[in-house]
Amino acid sequence: RLPALPALLWLALAPLPGPAARAELRVRVRLPGGQVTEESLQADSGADCVSLELRAADGALVTLTADFRQEVKIFRALILGELERGQSQFQALCFVTRLHRNEIIPSESMAKLRQKNPRTVRQAEEVRGLEHLSMDVAVNFSKAAQLSSHIHNVCAEAREAIYTREEDVRFWLEKGLDGSMFEVLPQGSELPELQRCRLCQDRWKPCLCSYSLSIEWYPCMLKYCRSRDAAGRLSSYKCGIRSCQKGYTFHYFVPQKQLCLWDEEA
Repeated sequence: RLPALPALLWLALAPLPGPAARAELRVRVRLPGGQVTEESLQADSGADCVSLELRAADGALVTLTADFRQEVKIFRALILGELERGQSQFQALCFVTRLHRNEIIPSESMAKLRQKNPRTVRQAEEVRGLEHLSMDVAVNFSKAAQLSSHIHNVCAEAREAIYTREEDVRFWLEKGLDGSMFEVLPQGSELPELQRCRLCQDRWKPCLCSYSLSIEWYPCMLKYCRSRDAAGRLSSYKCGIRSCQKGYTFHYFVPQKQLCLWDEEA
């Protein structure tokens, strides 16, 4: 007897319509504070990319785009501004890192996900460790299309705030990308007076900012079931997904603390 399948299935028998497919799935997800939010998962197997979007408990709109073709992950956060403190209605940030194999299920698998019960509130089966990333390089928006064509759309509001890491830049340069799109940012070791923004009293001084976000629920692995045919031979087939949660904290240089007002000492 086959085991019961999870409520969210990868339907191996559902063929893709045509050579490629685009699909969207909406999943209800519980946030750490107990609130329930709706997460949108989109897959485009033709472009070989997926994106996930959810609204965090603080109102920020968080998006993750995985470009499998270029081996690039793009995190975008649209953060509500503090109007009474001179900020605009929202502030946009983009963090671009290398996409490693098996971080998230492939785009063609994501395009076939279906739900038995769309009203179910989901929590990740696996919590992956918090990752601290030092984003020490700025990315030139006007030249970033060769890094990933998705940056133009995803990071349009954050064109002056697109960050990556020197170690990822080295990987992309080895693939032949133009190094002129990258600019190394000032480091704390070079500027001893550079403080963390949460310790900086002057809103107009440069400082080292930190921003944290979490992808609360995403399909991180495929599950396989086994069956036996009429001749008794065993075979395996894709029958579901494993869900994960992962948090990230990005550390990066800002020219003034005004651009990092959320990062203040409690």
